[in-house]
Amino acid sequence: MDLPPAPLATAAPETARPAFLLLRPVRALSPVIFASAHSGRDYPAEFVAAARLDALALRRSEDSFVDELFGAAPELGAPLLAATFPRAYCDANREAWELDPAMFDSPLPAWVNSASPRVGAGLGTIARVVAGGEGIYRRKLPFTEAEWRVRHCWQPYHAALSALIAETRDQFGHCLLVDCHSMPTHPGQQGPPPDMVLGDAHGTTCAPRATRLVETTLASFGYRIQRNDPYAGGYVTRHYGRPREGVHVLQLELARPLYMDEARIEPHLGMERLRADITWLIAKLITTDWGFLG
Repeated sequence: MDLPPAPLATAAPETARPAFLLLRPVRALSPVIFASAHSGRDYPAEFVAAARLDALALRRSEDSFVDELFGAAPELGAPLLAATFPRAYCDANREAWELDPAMFDSPLPAWVNSASPRVGAGLGTIARVVAGGEGIYRRKLPFTEAEWRVRHCWQPYHAALSALIAETRDQFGHCLLVDCHSMPTHPGQQGPPPDMVLGDAHGTTCAPRATRLVETTLASFGYRIQRNDPYAGGYVTRHYGRPREGVHVLQLELARPLYMDEARIEPHLGMERLRADITWLIAKLITTDWGFLG
């Protein structure tokens, strides 16, 4: 159960703010929807003040500018859902309660998942480290702080995503969610790194024909594409991807050097080329006959 009953914190550590943006087309033209769980960059001042890292270091975990790369979707006829909160603050691509007991100043409830590999790596729902392994906090947190973030960030984002999937499936009979991410450079990687990685949990969350269509379209632009290595799909892919129920989910990872300076977290000239290619992909997907997904 993703959201077990638990008392809501009586004193919120942060001020409430919108957890997501849902940009809708004038009329949905296809069963394809796009989502970006990690491109949020609304950093609460209280969070930044409590961190031992500076603002730039905190942004290492962002899928920076991914929402902008897919920004043409609503104009072309597909909705785009984007989290506004940053991944370092609350990770929407995890279970609701993947928490590291070592981060907190008192024992966690028994129903918290503290044994997942993500928690062990410091990358649970409330991350202990940013990408690169640097610790975020200078102190231990009260559980009420994690609870508030889950209730006011994770839960609204997933409520919106669940509703959008259900609405799309009701309208078209099926749905294809493209879960949009970016991937950092991995030092010491052998051979040329992929430009993009498609994750369908090894063929279990998306119709192979749909995965092939995305793969061949992107490869036609000259990009190096890999499947499920090193990213086979996170919580969103595996939780929502249920092809037998007409819901197909494909995770798309974009290599950050294609479009941004990773050290300064700024887009470079490649941003416009990649955005144009992604816009072409969006148009291709929207004009495809997806009857075979049903």
